[in-house]
Amino acid sequence: MSRGTSGTSGTWDTPDTMNSVHASTRRDDTPRTGGSNEPPATRRAGVAPRGWVRRFGGLPAALVLTLGFGLPLAALVVAAFERHGAAFRAIALDPLIRDAFVNSLALAVGAGTASLVVGAFIAITLARQTPRRRRLWLAAMGVPLAFSGLVIAYGFILAFGRSGFVTMTLAPLGADPVRLGALIYTAPGLVAAYAYYLIPRVALMVYPAIANLDRRPIEAALTLGATPLRAIVDVALRELWPTLAAAWCLVTAIALGTYGTALALAGTQINILPLLMFLKMSDGQTDFPQAAALSLVLMAVCSGVLALGECLVRRHPE
Repeated sequence: MSRGTSGTSGTWDTPDTMNSVHASTRRDDTPRTGGSNEPPATRRAGVAPRGWVRRFGGLPAALVLTLGFGLPLAALVVAAFERHGAAFRAIALDPLIRDAFVNSLALAVGAGTASLVVGAFIAITLARQTPRRRRLWLAAMGVPLAFSGLVIAYGFILAFGRSGFVTMTLAPLGADPVRLGALIYTAPGLVAAYAYYLIPRVALMVYPAIANLDRRPIEAALTLGATPLRAIVDVALRELWPTLAAAWCLVTAIALGTYGTALALAGTQINILPLLMFLKMSDGQTDFPQAAALSLVLMAVCSGVLALGECLVRRHPE
């Protein structure tokens, strides 16, 4: 036996020590595969399901979209273009349909603007609350979103109708129950009913932008002598207006196509496109080509309003 020359600890190169050195060398030379001791076949079996999900996971959604949107849209297009698109020429020359289109736009713009103003102030209030109070506010705002249009309409009738709770409460104070109760069956009443479930949507969209708004430029403007209103208009609104515009576009498009609330409150007394389409499909006067053409026109207008909001957000992502 000979004394090792590579170390200074005085160890001897016995067969046992040489074997352990060779074994450790073999372990160090073994290629490492991400710290996993599983065989390659097991690793490939774990990756296979994820690859299957990437390739075919969208098929259920595509199937639902095809059956729920694609096929009905194709049926509408076929029905609307019967007789070489005569239905489009008919609705373009019908003054009743033109009035319904104007009324629908006015109703949607009014409801969207009212919802934007009130929803923006609610979003500002949310941003100033403590986390616990904010959670309570968010839970309360989710209640109108859970109701359908018919439920909201009946609730307004029970509260503000001719025999509603609010109307009967204000009657001893000099309010006329007949006049006050008839307001909800008019266009302003529809605006109020629409705004009831559109305001939470605006608040939920605008709140993140207000909560993340950098207040240092506003404070700098106030320090330089700007009034609070001038600082808000020149500084805050420049950052918030894309979000506000997108929220307005969303709620306006929703109000433009809303059907259940208007039918329950006004019936067919107010001439708007959704109710006119209902008349076209009723038993008294069934006109499927014109109803299909009106559906395509309404869908195109709503899609255009939504696309406008999306373009504003993409052009000003910050």
